[in-house]
Amino acid sequence: MEKSTDVPVQPGKRDFLKWLIGSATAAWVVSVAYPIFSFLKPPKQGEVEVSSVKAGKLSEMAKDSGMIVKFGTKPVILIRKADGDLKAFSGTCTHLDCTVQYRKDFGSIWCACHNGKYDLNGSNISGPPPKPLDEYKVIIKEDEIFISKGT
Repeated sequence: MEKSTDVPVQPGKRDFLKWLIGSATAAWVVSVAYPIFSFLKPPKQGEVEVSSVKAGKLSEMAKDSGMIVKFGTKPVILIRKADGDLKAFSGTCTHLDCTVQYRKDFGSIWCACHNGKYDLNGSNISGPPPKPLDEYKVIIKEDEIFISKGT
């Protein structure tokens, strides 16, 4: 029978160099990967609080037409009916937040994503939208059109 002699192995220069190179490689990978991932992730933006916006001139908006107006970070749809009455609603569909548009041929507000329709009072009339559009207040001062929150 042979006798085994286990001699404890002392860490040597080679083991230290492996550890040093591995640590340096890991640090380099992190220093390259972190800026790339930080660049790809968009920064968080807070909601812009806006109480009213100028939408344009009444004389420049044709009857039986609509337009999208930026209200802070969200769109608002402004509609001038055939009788000249102005209405403003949230410009995003209540189904999946797609931007809606006024369709003169339908005589309604239409969402192209899933063919949702709203009447000119903002009520959902067909398609998947679960609730009506939020209404905004339209104010006319001289020839200027202003849109504000609240009804």
